[in-house]
Amino acid sequence: MSPLDLTLNSIRSSRAALARAITLVESTRIDHRVKAQTLLSQVLADTAKSKRFTSANVKDSFRIGLSGAPGVGKSSFIETFGMFLIGKGHRVAVLAVDPSSARTGGSILGDKTRMTLLSRDDNAYVRPSPSRGTLGGVARNTSDAILLCEAAGYDIILVETVGVGQSETMVADMVDMFTLLVAPGGGDELQGMKKGIMELSDVILVNKSDGVLEAPARMAQANIPPFFIISPTAPLEYTSAIKFMQPNKGTWKPQVLRVSSAENRGITEAWDTMQSFYKSLHETGEFSKIRAEQQRKWMWSILRHELMERVKEDRGVKHLAVDLERDVMQGKVTSGFAAEVLLRAFLKE
Repeated sequence: MSPLDLTLNSIRSSRAALARAITLVESTRIDHRVKAQTLLSQVLADTAKSKRFTSANVKDSFRIGLSGAPGVGKSSFIETFGMFLIGKGHRVAVLAVDPSSARTGGSILGDKTRMTLLSRDDNAYVRPSPSRGTLGGVARNTSDAILLCEAAGYDIILVETVGVGQSETMVADMVDMFTLLVAPGGGDELQGMKKGIMELSDVILVNKSDGVLEAPARMAQANIPPFFIISPTAPLEYTSAIKFMQPNKGTWKPQVLRVSSAENRGITEAWDTMQSFYKSLHETGEFSKIRAEQQRKWMWSILRHELMERVKEDRGVKHLAVDLERDVMQGKVTSGFAAEVLLRAFLKE
């Protein structure tokens, strides 16, 4: 099947068709982008129709962002957590964003090799995508991929991000819950005060709480702030790290738990906490408000990206850019002056 022949019905009946649909929305070809927008419009129209004519008891999907430093065990946790959710009757889609090389632009896209059970299960779909240099490692079209996965019948969407530190915040603007995975002994209070990613967290999971790391995992709780709810089995190290931060979603108080992906411990408690969060957002009416605001933000984000791409491709800009880049590098003009000249060239002023 050609990407241009994809329909809403085809992605519902075939994981291969869903994969082609996501490739379609990631494509930069003009004909592909036109078809992608047509397909996404069908998805939005169908979703709106379903909400009008189905029971009010039908639940929305649950979008969960998962982030953390490299080596913290994100892929291992997703494998264990995903299989647990499938056992509960859910269909799980994993959108794993892989870092792209700053030099070559390539990506390994090896997440599937770490999720062998999940990637083979009929009720799961695992999709690695390159970050292509996008801030925080969230591929530009991930939000569209989420819509396609939901249209294909997946009710739990897990978005795994690169996990590079303070810039890892964009995922929070496309998911319902932001979950941060940390390792035992991952840092002191000062580390926690680098609060960009910490203040966005709705749940913090201290992974690898097993074996010789179990005692350090318990100590990890000490840096979790007063407004966080601490599970009796939670770690003790991140408490005071974000004690000056405030909860960011309604009345929900972020929680901290210990989990072990290797020994399958703490997974049930983590899911119960996530369900409580989901229920809390719906009860306060925050759920639909948050999603609407996220779409508004992504509209402007995509516009900024598209404008930048068109500026780079403009003939007038290309003509001036080479000389201006040289002048900036030689210190003859400022970066701001050069940018203003290129902008005027683009706007034909």
